Amino acid sequence: MDDTGISIAELARLSGLSAYTLRYYEAEGILRAIRRARNGHRRYSREDVLWLEFVKRLKLTGMPLAEIKRYAELRAQGDITLKPRLDMLRLHRERLSAQINALSASASALDDKIEIYEGLIANSAPPNKRRQT
Repeated sequence: MDDTGISIAELARLSGLSAYTLRYYEAEGILRAIRRARNGHRRYSREDVLWLEFVKRLKLTGMPLAEIKRYAELRAQGDITLKPRLDMLRLHRERLSAQINALSASASALDDKIEIYEGLIANSAPPNKRRQT
C-alpha cells in the first residue's frame, strides 16, 4: 500500500479533534477502517476528511454519538440503506429545528431584558433607587 493521504496528526490539526478522538471514532466504527502506510501509520483520504466534517456537523447539532454510530453503520452498508439514513437525518433536522426555535425564544427574552437594563441606565436613576428586575 502506498503512503498517500494525510497522517492522524494532520487530520487532528485540520479537524480540531484530538488523535485520541480519531482513534476512538475508528474503534467505534464511526470512521471506517483506515488505510495504513507501509510503516503502519494511519493514512486518511479526502473522503475520510469529508466524512469526518459531516460527523462533526452531526455532533455540533446535537446528534448523540450512538446515533452517529448507527448512521455510520448504515452508511457502510451502501445505497441499500439510503431510506433509513434519510429518515434519521429528517428526524434529526426536526429536533434541530425545535432546538433553534427554543434558542430563538430565549434570545428574544434576553434582548427584552437587555432593553430594560439599557433604559434604566439611560434614565440614570441613582443605583439605590433602581427597581430590581
